[in-house]
Amino acid sequence: MSSSLNRVREALEASGTTFEIKEMPESTRTAADAASAAGCEIDQIAKSIIFRGEESGHVKLFLTAGGNQVDAAKASALAGEALGKADAKLIREETGFAIGGVAPVGHLSELPVWIDPRLFEFDMLWAAAGTPRHIFAISAEELVRITGAVKADFTV
Repeated sequence: MSSSLNRVREALEASGTTFEIKEMPESTRTAADAASAAGCEIDQIAKSIIFRGEESGHVKLFLTAGGNQVDAAKASALAGEALGKADAKLIREETGFAIGGVAPVGHLSELPVWIDPRLFEFDMLWAAAGTPRHIFAISAEELVRITGAVKADFTV
């Protein structure tokens, strides 16, 4: 088992939530791929979008519905600093995950998390489980409880 997948499993177990991680036969690297694999609407995918704080140099996590895009100005206002693109190296260093498999839990370091209100319109969501082929089901409420995410409007 990959160390990334194992960290997600351990974080979910430690949270006390009921979960099932599924390995998909095809890639779940994009929200569209994940929705197709899970057999759900694209907005039921809790997409992990990572930005880099321009002043702090650290990553910020925005959990958004798969079909939504993050508005950089709104996200920067929430983060309290200008946000820019986080490169693959920084994402790996601070979260422990590669792009395409960034999970909402199991990060190597603590990071601030915001969550898209659209995700609360569904009973069940699917999120990356640390690899481009693993996902897990969870409710938006459980994501907030586990991650400490703040519900906020940050989409286009």
